[in-house]
Amino acid sequence: MDLVLGHEFVKVTEKTAIATARTMGQGDRKYSDHVAVEAMRAEMDTLQMDGTIVIGEGERDKAPMLFVGEKVGALKDDPLAPKVGIAVDPLEGTNLCATGSANAIAVLAAADMGSLLYAPDIYMDKIVVGPTAKGKIDISAPVEENLKRIARAFDRDIDDITIVVLERDRHKDLIARIRKAGARIKLIGDGDLSAGIAAAIRGTGIHGAIGIGGSPEGVITAAAVRCLGGDMQARFHPTEKWQEDRLTELGFKDFKQIYTAEDLAKGKNIFFCATGVTSGDLLQGVRYFGGGIRTSTIFMSFADKIIQFVDTIHQEERVPITVR
Repeated sequence: MDLVLGHEFVKVTEKTAIATARTMGQGDRKYSDHVAVEAMRAEMDTLQMDGTIVIGEGERDKAPMLFVGEKVGALKDDPLAPKVGIAVDPLEGTNLCATGSANAIAVLAAADMGSLLYAPDIYMDKIVVGPTAKGKIDISAPVEENLKRIARAFDRDIDDITIVVLERDRHKDLIARIRKAGARIKLIGDGDLSAGIAAAIRGTGIHGAIGIGGSPEGVITAAAVRCLGGDMQARFHPTEKWQEDRLTELGFKDFKQIYTAEDLAKGKNIFFCATGVTSGDLLQGVRYFGGGIRTSTIFMSFADKIIQFVDTIHQEERVPITVR
């Protein structure tokens, strides 16, 4: 892969976000997700690559759209084409889009084949921080200890740091312990991938993201964290017997094994791209105006050490330019 192909991924998430944003507030999360998936597939099939979905909407027998193992790109099975493993979340925050709420995004990560860990759709316990607290976290330690370490890294008191947590019943004890320790909490209804990215970017006011979310989202987050120079630790959190059986079937024997960002997203050829669907803490949502559409995207390349915020106007009608 090269940077030229990497920048093509910006078009993929932009076109996906534009199509999906038209469903905003219609109250049909499945329809929003369907539109996002179809738009993303169509745009990826124009790229000069031999791509394979390694994190997607499900395996072939469980989902008809962007399933794990699906081939994408204009050069499918071409022996001379770049072989790319792609992790996608065409619409992170389906409920957010359906209700017109903040922080819905279109996301993908891409790397050389074999670089992105195949993580089945099972819960994963995660902790994510940015460069300032890199090397300070330990997912096996009590949350109170991690809060102290994060605060120390920022040279602040615990009550000066903010932690993002998904508002779920499974997090009642975690939330109570964070509050008792004195840290500030930002509870979110959906979008733990967005939360992890916000925690890894300097200047967002978020100092960490802690809690249990999806494993596929964890792999995509890891790709972003590596590009951002942050830190992440994770471990699978199966809640049912079939989930344990599925992990065993895929070769995961130690459910307590701790994975770093480098374990989840290996190598140097890593691209990450996300475009806002609805406006949020990190990205503006899609904005429609007479004659055009405006999108807000973050693009990252680990190998090229690039982090770009891309503000694009897509002209639907040619706008006359007057020179004076």
